[in-house]
Amino acid sequence: MSLRGLGTEEIFERAVAGERRALGRVLTFIERAGEDADIITELSHPMGGQAHVVGITGAPGAGKSTLTGQLTRLLPDLGLRPAVLAVDPSSPLTGGAILGDRIRMDDMAGDDVFIRSVATRGHAGGLALSIPGGVRAFDAVGYDPVIIETVGVGQVEVDVVGAADTTVVVVNPGWGDAVQANKAGLMEVADIFVINKADRPGAADSRRDLDLMLDLSHVTGQERSSGYRPPIIMTTATEGTGADELWDAIHAHRGHLASTGELDSRREARHHYEITHRLEQLVSAGIVTALAEDDGAMLVADVAAKRISPSQAARTLAKRLLR
Repeated sequence: MSLRGLGTEEIFERAVAGERRALGRVLTFIERAGEDADIITELSHPMGGQAHVVGITGAPGAGKSTLTGQLTRLLPDLGLRPAVLAVDPSSPLTGGAILGDRIRMDDMAGDDVFIRSVATRGHAGGLALSIPGGVRAFDAVGYDPVIIETVGVGQVEVDVVGAADTTVVVVNPGWGDAVQANKAGLMEVADIFVINKADRPGAADSRRDLDLMLDLSHVTGQERSSGYRPPIIMTTATEGTGADELWDAIHAHRGHLASTGELDSRREARHHYEITHRLEQLVSAGIVTALAEDDGAMLVADVAAKRISPSQAARTLAKRLLR
């Protein structure tokens, strides 16, 4: 059915009723931000809180997209309705997602799965500001779990922790020694480790190294406080091997979070994360507006003429913004 002429609330209602095209439009509203996105947030927020949010992160080329695709193939057979937010790098020309992850996963996913590529739009850490809104929309419409498959820029994307209940870190055989892993923040981030491409030489050595790190690490707060130790799952994503074990580990971790009360704590932290980034967005917009106004332009001119310093100009603008 056509969505032409419908208001934002009507489109959202159609998405909740199961219309995939309407859900796609809702996600577009969220990505574009603005008034429509705010309306979607108001409508979807009271309906959320049911879906388990799984973040899958790791270095580029680790096989995250293929592994996610295998999960989307497996989960509908278990009576689940998964959705994926695949965070892609932004196109330098259009700012849109390059869509590589979606192309890789679409071949595996069935009709019960919704996959959406999201552009990073230059956001530090690779997670777009639209991710929390997208998760909330999927949750409100009835998808569970919601999987965030991150772009894998730089080292390990610790930002995924701010958006997920369970974080899966994917590495490959030969990923490096314990020192490098600790520098990358693996120990703090991972709820579950996956050694993908486990059919390659060195997989057993990588598992041994990870086990040793978990034995020696002093930063595994979960293990100290609640007895939880991140499991290590061996997978070969191209063949689907180990995908069922990975899901069992994710399901077990959700049970652990619920029984210890940590699930509520993580979701409260997630709200804190989103509010923080929304505030940053609003403040950034205010700064741009203030600098474009006559008083802001005069301050910039004063800095250029060396009548005041940049720090003085910034303090002056800050006082105006915080009035």
